[in-house]
Amino acid sequence: MNKEIEGLISSFYEQGYILNKELATSVFLLNNLEKPLLLEGDPGVGKTMLASTLAGHLKTDLIRLQCYEGLDVGTTIYEWNYQKQLLHIKLFEQEKDKRTLGEEIFGMEYVLKRPLLRSITADKPVVLLIDEIDRADEEFEAFLLELLSDFQISIPELGTIKAVSKPLVILTSNRTRELSDALRRRCLYHWVDFPTKAMEIDIIARKLPEIDAELAGQVVNFIHNLRKSSLQKPPGIAESLDWAKTLLLLNADNITDEIVRNTIGSVLKHKDDIEFVRNRTVQEFLMPID
Repeated sequence: MNKEIEGLISSFYEQGYILNKELATSVFLLNNLEKPLLLEGDPGVGKTMLASTLAGHLKTDLIRLQCYEGLDVGTTIYEWNYQKQLLHIKLFEQEKDKRTLGEEIFGMEYVLKRPLLRSITADKPVVLLIDEIDRADEEFEAFLLELLSDFQISIPELGTIKAVSKPLVILTSNRTRELSDALRRRCLYHWVDFPTKAMEIDIIARKLPEIDAELAGQVVNFIHNLRKSSLQKPPGIAESLDWAKTLLLLNADNITDEIVRNTIGSVLKHKDDIEFVRNRTVQEFLMPID
């Protein structure tokens, strides 16, 4: 295996994030090919955490853009500092002609930088996380294409602003809608699946070293069986950890029907899913799986 990929796996592990070889290779290529990385997968598989762990590994800043419907240039790229511009106009309107004044008030010092612009004007490479891109409008993807292709942004009054240092761009998607081919072509791609049973036990042990190995195994068996069930919202890794912490707080030695009834809200967040579990015995979900 490439030594740099081995180093990634080791560094991420020290930070509590377990990379398999395939995902580690995608992160390696993100860093060395200077292409964005699109991560798709179910909610809760660790896509967002990967970006923050990468920033920790590189000892750089994480700039996060949380996507939602209605994103526009003003909230993602830049906005003019109108108050500063007006103050400048009032101070100099008697001394400067309008042409010169106009040139002065449309400079970078009058720009409020939003996440995308901040990422390419940073002094050193940062990790730019464009989180849940599938929640944004399709039109917003067009804003991203120039950045994803050429690491530059065009501002009408200022021209083209090229990256001072190219950011490492990670986009995440939960597949609530299909992304455009234009965006996909500009990215490396990796599908992030839920961890294997052994990996998830390792994650819990890393985060909660005081947990009993048998109890950790029960938690993971239960969670993995839940994920195979027909639930509205299968539990993610965060829910596994929350439940394990809950069981520790309750001094539970093992998972019983009573424990499930009292604590299932740490794992499932929909009424129908909770009823689905409560109408079954705990043993159905504790059966070992491969």
